[in-house]
This record gives sequence, structure tokens and C-alpha cells, in this order.
Amino acid sequence: MPYPIEKKLVIAVSSSALFDLSESHRVFVEKGPKAYKEFQEKNLDKVLEKGVAFPFIKRFLHINKRFNKELPVEVVLLSRNSAVTGKRVFRSIYHYGLDISRAAFMEGKSPYEYVPAFNASLFLSANASDVQSAIDAGYPAGVVLPSEVVNDEGDEELRIAFDFDGVIADDEAESIFQNGELPDFHAYEVANSHIPHQSGPLADLFKKLSFLQQLEDAEFEKDKNYKRILRTSIVTARNAPAHERVITTLEDWGVSANEIFFLGGMEKDRILSRLQPHIFFDDQKSHLTSNKGNIPMVHIPFGISNKL
Repeated sequence: MPYPIEKKLVIAVSSSALFDLSESHRVFVEKGPKAYKEFQEKNLDKVLEKGVAFPFIKRFLHINKRFNKELPVEVVLLSRNSAVTGKRVFRSIYHYGLDISRAAFMEGKSPYEYVPAFNASLFLSANASDVQSAIDAGYPAGVVLPSEVVNDEGDEELRIAFDFDGVIADDEAESIFQNGELPDFHAYEVANSHIPHQSGPLADLFKKLSFLQQLEDAEFEKDKNYKRILRTSIVTARNAPAHERVITTLEDWGVSANEIFFLGGMEKDRILSRLQPHIFFDDQKSHLTSNKGNIPMVHIPFGISNKL
């Protein structure tokens, strides 16, 4: 009997984020749904190549191997495919040994409305329209942007990096910044440094990851040789004196990050290229760039920065 999904940290992922579906998508666009179905059936046993989100999902699922009694995480497949054309996706899932068993196949419709039904704290998809619909409905979602798929098999550590405003927190501060000058923004944030921000679209994900790290803290207390598997970072364009409200917010929520970088407008790639996260979330596309193109980037189309 499956473990109750209400007790887990759940990530929903589309097949387009998990695997490279560029070839089959090209068939769909050029020849239509019938040819697409025939193509998938013809290639049923041909394993799909890994997609941009694959390394992140694989390592995320590995958390259950560390905590095999609690089994605290789960990945659910939300797909526009029909169950018939989705057979190839699940055969590829089994080939790679991914522990994914729950799924929704929508036969051409967007699956975004089922994000809360599966208790998902994140919906990852390469389909920008599906993600925008999810965000507009108040669900946590992000667009997986094209990048090189890096298969780093050297260790088990999962590194997750977040922007702060418009991602973990709401876009209150960004609204002040967009409607004024930098000194106005700093003055506002200093005046409100004692007031925590409201939650942003990925606040629940960030909080639950922090609670997972508390499980690791307990393991470390029992065994000082325990090697932690999860590492979280906040990489924000803020700098002092606007930094204090970030800390106030995290303290109020009872959570923390392993590292926080206040960059004051520096290019984020200067940090990300050293940090090498398996996924980075930001609400501004202009920040989602990498010189080498080897960092998995996810755009969160939320808030004022996406309405200008």
C-alpha cells in the first residue's frame, strides 16, 4: 500500500522536463497527434535520453534511500500524453531505476490543475503555458529552461539554489524596487526589516526541504561521520542593508539555508558556476543565464517582474 502522500514532500514533473522529448515533439508538431502516437508505439522500447531535470529528480528520490523508514519524498508524473503514448515514458523511468509510480495522463490537456490533488510543492515542466496557468491558479510551478544535461555521478549530494524575492518570498520588495529607485527600496526594507515577508510560490518547497535537513541534523548528532545529502542556497541580488529582512523572514518561518549570498547586483553565474546546483530557481529570466550553459535553470513566472 503506497505511503500517504499527505505526509511527503512531493514534486510533480512533466515528461518534457524529465526526458528529452525533442524528437517526438517534432513529430507531433510536423505530422500531428496520430503520427505522434504511432512514433511512440514504434519506439516503445527505445529508452528516452535524460532531460534537464533528470539529475535533480534522481538525486531528490535518493533521499528516500537515506531515510527508508520515513520515505519523506515522492515524485509524481503529470503528463499531457495519453496513457498509451505514456507507456514509453514509464518504460524509460523503469530503465533508469527511478522510483516513480503515481501519474496523471491527460491526453492533450494541461495537467496543472492536479498539482494540489497530489499535494505537490512544485510542478516542473518545459511547457511555459502549463506553468503560467499553474502560477496564475496559485500553484507552485516552474519552467525548466533548455541547458546541457550534466551527469555528475561523483557523489550523492543534492544542491538546490533559490532566488529570494518572487520565489521563496512574495514580490512585495520587487514591487517597491520596480516602482522607485534603489535608495527607496533600501529605505523601505530597512523600515520593515522586523516584518517577515509573505510566502512566495516556492515557500512550501523551501520550508519542507529545511525540515528534511533537520532529519539530517538528527542523523549527524547520532553519527559525526554522517555525510549530508541535501544542501540549500539562497542567491539574491539584494545586499546590505536590505539583507536583514531576508534573515528575519527565515527566522520567523523557523527555517534556514546552508548558504546565503547577497550579491548587490553581481551576476549570479559568478556564484552558481562555483556552487554547481542541480537546479536554480529565479523569477527573472535575465538572471537565468550561465556562461557554460551547464546549470539547470528554472523560471518561476510570478510577480511584478513578469508583468512589465
